[in-house]
Amino acid sequence: MTPAPSQGPDASLRAVGGEGVLSLLSAAYNDADRTIDLRRRLHRHPEIGLHLPRTQETVLEAFADLPVEVTTGTTTSSVVAVLRGARPGPTYLLRGDMDALPVQEDTGLPFASEVPGVMHACGHDTHVAMLLGAARLLAERRDELTGQVVFMVQPGEEGFHGARFMLEEGLLDVVPEAPVSGAFALHSIANMASGTVNVRPGPLMAAADQWRMTVRGRGGHASMPHAAADPIPAAAEIVLALQSMVTRRVDVFDPAVVTVAHIEAGSTSNVIPDSVLMEGTIRTLSAERRADAVASVQRVATLIAAAHELDLDFVHEEGYPVTVNDVRVATRVLDAAAEMLGVPASVLMPAPLMGAEDFSYVLEKVPGAMAFLGACPPGLDPAEAPANHSNLVVFDEEPLPAGVALYARMALDALRG
Repeated sequence: MTPAPSQGPDASLRAVGGEGVLSLLSAAYNDADRTIDLRRRLHRHPEIGLHLPRTQETVLEAFADLPVEVTTGTTTSSVVAVLRGARPGPTYLLRGDMDALPVQEDTGLPFASEVPGVMHACGHDTHVAMLLGAARLLAERRDELTGQVVFMVQPGEEGFHGARFMLEEGLLDVVPEAPVSGAFALHSIANMASGTVNVRPGPLMAAADQWRMTVRGRGGHASMPHAAADPIPAAAEIVLALQSMVTRRVDVFDPAVVTVAHIEAGSTSNVIPDSVLMEGTIRTLSAERRADAVASVQRVATLIAAAHELDLDFVHEEGYPVTVNDVRVATRVLDAAAEMLGVPASVLMPAPLMGAEDFSYVLEKVPGAMAFLGACPPGLDPAEAPANHSNLVVFDEEPLPAGVALYARMALDALRG
């Protein structure tokens, strides 16, 4: 049971917020039971990827009693709902992602995943619950809206490019007379203090690219390496050279991360294999560094292989672009969080995170921002709590109403005539 407003953040706001702010946050806390119930129902039945029929059905049920126009995706099980205000005006987008991860949950929660090997380990269940809570608040305040709110409920954030599919289906033009002109998203994170809103202008999260290379030689007997063309020493050199490449050639103020995460070769102790497979990731914070890092990884690996008279096959898989927050929108998030939750809860992040996020596709098209809602469980040090994507991660539910209110506040601020 979520505390009543007198026990939650609302109690400390009377000196910093007006009655409108207090009313919005109080309404979110008064509706907390529904928000938490939806979150827990989604958590029990997670689904992976672009096609989430059970999750989509639950979301549609939650929208059913609201005055919204709902459409569903044709290439994915996305949901788009449009809430029209009392007067015509611009269109503002709020996003929640709804897919889970291939992780076996070991939290022991009473509402833990009932699907073996699948878990909401990144908090997407909380995102959807907060988004629907905001939809209820905004539906009650339609008379205050000059324009439309688009609620974007997307599958396939975890590496499946769900946002890109929705954009290709016309997400930003769902209101033809007023295309989407701004956007906001929240992301729960277990390694930040509960109830804090963490954001920064400019790059917030990295671009993520994957690569796969195969060093090809000639197999033989391990006792006679001179009669073979051993790819393993060359692969070992490539791993070390990639780390030197980053530290010696990449500007620390425009960083890159290159990680070799998977190496596979050989079958037994006395056989030199004919090839070595390596896979990894590249994370960058600018388009220029991204292009340079990909080219550099391929160049270093190819030339080292050639020095050993070996061949190299290189495949680059482009991932999500850099998630870049609009300066003005990020500042507005900080101001709104400070006004609603108190100044200590509004946190300007000193640096980006090197994870990746497909809300970046939306932010490439319209000015907007993503913020992190701290959800570290009570009694744990955020630096030591199980992190997002862990089989042990637990998200504190206490700040969910604050997230609901912030979603609603961002739309209200954008659409007040």
